[in-house]
Amino acid sequence: MSGGMKTFILFLSLFKISMVLSLADHPNFLIILADDCTYNDLPLYGGKNAKTPNIDKLATEGLTFNQAYVSSSMCQPCRAELYSGLYPMGNGCAWNHSGCRPDIQGMPQMLGKLGYRVGLAGKTHIRPSTVFPFEKVEGFDPNCVRNPTEPHDLGPTENFMAKDDPFCLVVALTEPHVPWVMGDASKYPPKKMKLPPNIADTPRTREDFSKYLAEITYMDEQIGDILVTLKESGKEGDTLVLFSSEQGSQFPGCKWTTWNAGLHTALIAKWPGIVEPGRRTDALIQYADVLPTLLDLAGGKSGKLDGSSFAGVLKGKIDSHRKYVYGMHNNFPEGPPYPTRTISDGDFRLILNLTPNEMFIEKHLMGLKGNAVLNNPYWATWVRDAWNKPEIYRLIKRYQNRPSISFYETRKDPYEMNDLAEDPKYADSISDMKKELLSWMKAEGDPGVALDSQKAHQAAKEGKHLF
Repeated sequence: MSGGMKTFILFLSLFKISMVLSLADHPNFLIILADDCTYNDLPLYGGKNAKTPNIDKLATEGLTFNQAYVSSSMCQPCRAELYSGLYPMGNGCAWNHSGCRPDIQGMPQMLGKLGYRVGLAGKTHIRPSTVFPFEKVEGFDPNCVRNPTEPHDLGPTENFMAKDDPFCLVVALTEPHVPWVMGDASKYPPKKMKLPPNIADTPRTREDFSKYLAEITYMDEQIGDILVTLKESGKEGDTLVLFSSEQGSQFPGCKWTTWNAGLHTALIAKWPGIVEPGRRTDALIQYADVLPTLLDLAGGKSGKLDGSSFAGVLKGKIDSHRKYVYGMHNNFPEGPPYPTRTISDGDFRLILNLTPNEMFIEKHLMGLKGNAVLNNPYWATWVRDAWNKPEIYRLIKRYQNRPSISFYETRKDPYEMNDLAEDPKYADSISDMKKELLSWMKAEGDPGVALDSQKAHQAAKEGKHLF
């Protein structure tokens, strides 16, 4: 063999080694998001009704997080947290339909600097675009309040995955966000369903819950299609897949609240050869931790982000991450101001309702405007039946009139129906958690009541930010 041929073979060998190292240092990331799906409506987290074979299979192949949370149970704030690695006050999106601070950088820029193509398919609902300049990937419905929609097209996703450089792709589905029109509701006969304890039992509620479950199954089918596309791309082995259910559904006590059913999110991580399959972890994490984790795995640095990497949990090196997770809700413009703040250690949750003398109202959930399918006719049946059904009256009262402090043993009471705030045996725990929550608010520059206002929301929408 000539010297030139030996040199060429050596070059090829070194090239192959460098390619392997490059893949190890720059894994692909595929993030699949549901839209308004209460985590424990999924069988993986104890749901009694929905059929989700693809999510269930993904869990057998990956790591299931029992304790993952968003900081705000509304679409725009929780996505801003996910894409920025910052809490709502840090990124500026502390209200729905507002905007982030224009001087921050998001997932596209931070991973882009590490050589990643960063794309987004489906729902966007983040602003401004200068902070989140995702490459637009077609094929999935971007409008969460459409009726009806077209079937998804996997071609653009396939093309995005096919290129040589590493990718981060977010596929943001629009199910099971209202209107509940996708999927086959006949598979969920209303009379045979088991409703969660925080949802009143009326015939109309059962009908709507059936349609919601059908959308969960339709969402699950899309997840199956996306994962098949990844496998066929030949890049499954080099890709970390994350699935999250986002915040809770548009039923009372879930979305737009700081209860567990609003802030708790499903999270599954699959990464062949790296993440041990079929395992569960109680490690506490928040959406703000996801971007720092991706940066860590890609060989980058997080800088001054609120979240921190849980790569060690993924790799099975450690089994804990945070001591606390935090949450906030500012109700404007979803209804009259009703600010709440919360802290949880995974076992117990403390909630501070900052204006307890006010009444909570959410205009989408309680009102009818235009096409009724976009709203919630079931709420009127709750009010109608409350006069002679004490259990429904209690649910309405729980939702609309709340004490200044609530405290729950969430691990035993995941729907947080039993308020323990007046039980003296929890006084020390309440005091400690309240001190920590107030400290977090101070560190975040959160003024509390003053934040939940039209003036503050409008300023954020215009990129000005008062706080």
